[in-house]
Amino acid sequence: MNPRSCLFLVASLLGVVTSFAAADRNWGAYLGDAGATHYSTLRAIDTKNVGGLVKAWEYRSGGAAENNRSQIQCNPLVIDGVLYGTSPTLSLFALDAATGTEKWRFEPTDARGGLNRGLTWWTEGTERQLMYSAGRFLYAINPDTGKPVETFGTGGRIDLAEGLDRDVTGLYLVSNSPGAIFRDLIIVPIRVGEGPAPASSGHIRAFDVRTGQRRWIFHTIPFPGELGYDTWPKDAWQKLGGANNWPGLVIDRERGLAFIPTGSAAYDFYGADREGANLFANCLLVLDAATGERKWHFQFVHHDVWDRDPPAPPVLCEVMRDGKKIAAVAQVLKSGHVWVFNRDTGESLFPWQEVPVPQSTVPGEKTWPTQPVPSKPAPFVRERFTEAEVTNRTPAAREYVLKRLKELDPSEPYAPPSLRGAIMMPGTDGGAEWGGPAVDPKGILYINSNELPYTFQLVPTAMFTSGPGQLYAQLCLSCHGPKMEGNPSANIPTLVNIGARLKTDDLVALLRTGKAVMPSFNFLPDASKQALAQYLVAPPVEGGAPRNDGSPITTPPANSPYVITGYNRFLDPDGYPAIKPPWGTLNAIDLNNGEYLWRRPLGDPPKPYPGETRPPGTENYGGPVVTAGGVVFIAATTDEKIRAFSAATGDLLWEAPLPAAGFATPATYEANGKQYVVIACGGGKQGNRSGDSYVAFALP
Repeated sequence: MNPRSCLFLVASLLGVVTSFAAADRNWGAYLGDAGATHYSTLRAIDTKNVGGLVKAWEYRSGGAAENNRSQIQCNPLVIDGVLYGTSPTLSLFALDAATGTEKWRFEPTDARGGLNRGLTWWTEGTERQLMYSAGRFLYAINPDTGKPVETFGTGGRIDLAEGLDRDVTGLYLVSNSPGAIFRDLIIVPIRVGEGPAPASSGHIRAFDVRTGQRRWIFHTIPFPGELGYDTWPKDAWQKLGGANNWPGLVIDRERGLAFIPTGSAAYDFYGADREGANLFANCLLVLDAATGERKWHFQFVHHDVWDRDPPAPPVLCEVMRDGKKIAAVAQVLKSGHVWVFNRDTGESLFPWQEVPVPQSTVPGEKTWPTQPVPSKPAPFVRERFTEAEVTNRTPAAREYVLKRLKELDPSEPYAPPSLRGAIMMPGTDGGAEWGGPAVDPKGILYINSNELPYTFQLVPTAMFTSGPGQLYAQLCLSCHGPKMEGNPSANIPTLVNIGARLKTDDLVALLRTGKAVMPSFNFLPDASKQALAQYLVAPPVEGGAPRNDGSPITTPPANSPYVITGYNRFLDPDGYPAIKPPWGTLNAIDLNNGEYLWRRPLGDPPKPYPGETRPPGTENYGGPVVTAGGVVFIAATTDEKIRAFSAATGDLLWEAPLPAAGFATPATYEANGKQYVVIACGGGKQGNRSGDSYVAFALP
């Protein structure tokens, strides 16, 4: 055994996180390693030869939707020459990592709802287990055979809707992101409802990897007597939801700490029923990984009404301060900020302050007077959309956008949603999104970003008639809009003439189970589901106002008097972003001093942008990978390409077309002595075609 292999073995036995945890041959954990660094020590592909990469193999996983609304967001695992990934329908498979040849395949019994961003690997002694979620179920799979581990839960799976210390029957709950391992525990993220309908609790839980039994729980909406209880209304824990970890988490195995970003409380855009700061929503929550005991926390947004929760796992890194190396954790936000903390103390490594922010004018809403803002690094997106940033693509486009801009509230950071209409810059998809950043051992962070404004307008549900029309307003309007036209770019279909495609009974079934990004509304009484389905089949009256046909109906027990009219990108009349480019970027930030090393537009729009000689960039979903060879690999863009950049300079070194957009994070690994880069090509967002391929590249 060579010295490095010996060192790795010793570190593994001690549970120590090392700089080569993702190292040598494997991509052994979601986003590379336990610290989600997206970093590999492989260096066979470097800045000098990366331009010679060619396609090595392509695997068709099957399951792409003909209507282009399916996706693959999986960052696969590669362990000892075997690649493990998931399909658009959440089938699990194993491939020969050198050839793409299928070894086995597992079909989950109930995969409705949700996506899958990755897998979890656990091993101890001779035991090995592959764990992944499909819908609301967590599965344990034998990685050699693809068969369920029968001793885990019931028949190899557990139901994540159970064991939340509150009855969440019928409420939406899935798990999109993989869990994180600490010894014989797996801490599992969940996604819950964020709309005005009742939402499940988002408490953090750890389960025994062998049995599936719950070992500990941390109440993110505190129970009586727990820290943070006074930051919510009395008994909020019994009826309010959210504050969940949906993007994933990281583990410092040496310190035994779990670093867990938490989501916003429901409802995302109106919080009159949750007055207060709302701990532990919108936090970096640091728990003892063995017991669930809180060690420290930092709240990024108080009383969130912007859906400004952390969108990705943090990254563990090391930075220099006053000549000393500090173990740090960095968290990127949708707002474009990067927070860097001392892992042990929770101290911010850059100065910060609470700054006054605009207050809500919506009746009943009491927003928080200040929000925390770090002094460094500077945001990697623009925070305001002003006249100076309005498109000048054509005089007509500029005039249109300027007129619309004057009809909305002034663009300011943390300007709350309003009845008049507000601008969120950047929009709810960031800034940073769920792909998250890469970080190298020198403390350089690489983050891709969206840079588009959204508009949000609150409307009173009382403007809609009672009965099924008001139920539509409370449950469906935020996504499908007042006129039921949907949002194709966000995978939200139109409901116009839905009766020509689906029968009432089909719609009732969808309301009961949910599908893909649509949550379940099974908490509704059967009569209410039937009435809403009948209403959807019947067209609304002129102008889009929902029709009241007098059907018996029960409205949700925890509804909101105000709802947003949709997640609306601010576009010019020809469908281009209303703001000047760039619309998508890749950034390199030195976390040692908070300064930018470089910034580049990322992606080419599918149609030319007149008057621009440089690439304006595109919206992008999925993260980068950085290697010891000095290369940053990233797909993510809507132009269906994968690219390689110089980590040192940001220069574009290589690009290749993909069969569908790679809205996922790549993985790099070694098989049979050769380094590969692989990307899941699922497409299906922003109007892109859906795909089912995994494509691997290597040097000839």
